[in-house]
Amino acid sequence: MPSAADDIHSDLPLAADFPPATADDWRKLVDGVLKGAPFETLVAKTYDDLAIEPIYARATGARAIAGRAAAMPWQVMQRIDHPDAAQANAQARHELENGATGLTLVFADATGARGFGLSPTAEAVAKVLDGVFLDAGISVDLQTGPQSRAIALHIADYIRTKGADPSACDIRFGLDPLGACAASGSSPSPWSDIAPAAADTAKKLAAMGFRGPFLVADGRVIHDAGGSEAQELAFALASLVAYLRALESAGIDLDDARGMIYARLAADADQFLTLAKFRALRLLWTQVEQACGLAPKPLFVAAETAWRMLTQRDPYVNMLRATIAAFSAGLGGADSLTVLPHTLALGLPDDFARRIARNTQLILLEESNLAKVADPAAGSGGVETLTRQLCEAAWTQFQDIEKAGSAFAALTQNLIQRDVAATRAAHEANVAKRRDVLTGASEFPNLQEKPAAVLDADPYAPVPCGDAKIAFDALTPMRLAAPFERLRDRSDAWLKSTGARPKVFLATLGTAADFTARATFARSFFETGGIEAIDPPAPLPAGDPVAIAAAFEASGAQLVCLCSSDEVYADHASPAAQALHAEGARHIYLAGTPGGLQTALRSAGVQDFIFAGVDALAVLNDAWRQLERQ
Repeated sequence: MPSAADDIHSDLPLAADFPPATADDWRKLVDGVLKGAPFETLVAKTYDDLAIEPIYARATGARAIAGRAAAMPWQVMQRIDHPDAAQANAQARHELENGATGLTLVFADATGARGFGLSPTAEAVAKVLDGVFLDAGISVDLQTGPQSRAIALHIADYIRTKGADPSACDIRFGLDPLGACAASGSSPSPWSDIAPAAADTAKKLAAMGFRGPFLVADGRVIHDAGGSEAQELAFALASLVAYLRALESAGIDLDDARGMIYARLAADADQFLTLAKFRALRLLWTQVEQACGLAPKPLFVAAETAWRMLTQRDPYVNMLRATIAAFSAGLGGADSLTVLPHTLALGLPDDFARRIARNTQLILLEESNLAKVADPAAGSGGVETLTRQLCEAAWTQFQDIEKAGSAFAALTQNLIQRDVAATRAAHEANVAKRRDVLTGASEFPNLQEKPAAVLDADPYAPVPCGDAKIAFDALTPMRLAAPFERLRDRSDAWLKSTGARPKVFLATLGTAADFTARATFARSFFETGGIEAIDPPAPLPAGDPVAIAAAFEASGAQLVCLCSSDEVYADHASPAAQALHAEGARHIYLAGTPGGLQTALRSAGVQDFIFAGVDALAVLNDAWRQLERQ
């Protein structure tokens, strides 16, 4: 039997001039670079504790996962969420005229409303859809909440009054009582009442001639709250099964019932995890279908770029995050995709932000031709391994949810929330320590950035819909960058009240070769917290503490950070710290780890050490306490 090396040589004749490379050859080279460090230092871990190896062999016997039809583009969905129905209508018509193939109608109480959204009334629906021909080949996906659950019937009535054929309308009705309960931490009724009501609505819509699907299993509620990929998959799968059971209990044949449900997942900027997650959901659903005695059919999977990865600061980086997320979801087989505009975390996006969101998808489809190949990741050793690992981890968690009695029961027992909270805490710790980098927020800040434009629109405030009969922990949405953004907000307030930002003086000792690396690190470190870093006007003589103290005093800063090499620190850091302390420095930092000098440095007046891996948020919050001391 020919070897893999023979195959390569037949495909690439020039390769015959070189000896075949083996895994052992690669490992020897790696061991030489590691210089005795364990190989495991190259193995990364996901938040589900899945191992990611540095290199993988090609997967053998892999098959493409059935999903979106070959060469079929995903649906380019545009978010419609303007609280003013007339403005929302203008946006909807503009999007469809400029390349969007579908509309995501977001109502004000929906899980993904983000402070805005359409009014959940029949009158608003009529205004928003005026002039939009729902039977002309466009797709509509509804994002609803507890107060907008009647929207499905409002839209059905609207279509009837327009004389359109319901079967010609591609509408996903987005009914999701489980997601609404999870996000709010409450339920007006037990599941024994909710499930029949949801199934009854689906039956009514089907009887009117709508194709559906009607009920959505929305994994975004887990992702928004800081959950992991496997946790999101497990909740989505448990929701799918819960809705399938509800429909079957309402007398609907299982084969028909599965066509009435679909899934929605978040797509974030982790390219390979996102791609593998979308592939894994299809495999997991196939396993459920087979357990039900059904021949597998592709599940409709909608994607939306992730809320939690958006930043308010340097929001243009969100364009890059969204591009990676859209790329990954598209290659992972998403049937539809909604890209959140890059300014959504700041307010209601304007036309420019909306155009970028739309064109991100159009460029990927029309210029990069990403949809031309079905499951292009099939056979990739890394992606196939990650897909399998996610399936195994998610299936185990899904079984735990089922053992608890279903998704609703697991929510009321706070089982799902407990696991998500632990993952969220791990995310927050890694962001605080800047292990998970958020460009523009936790790294590479720009204190001179100009604010991005958003629309001047008041958020729609939903009216409370009554007391909850069942209460449990809510899965509250979060954004990873928010803690750093709060520090930047304090800096903006300081600037507004005093005319200048708070400052930290970088006491750079020695030559540029000695201090440049650590001074660059310190500048980024403090400015992520809104504290402006000030350089000395001229090189500081490392051995002249008096000159160092004088330069600090002239800077007008209250904080100071010593920056230099370990060798310079050994001889000059302590005298410099003593002089700075005597000059009135409110807090003295040193860039780097102290090593054996810690006791001497602290005795000289150094109070904190900043280095890669330190809890930056804790240090910066303490710095603000020092600044705000009277």
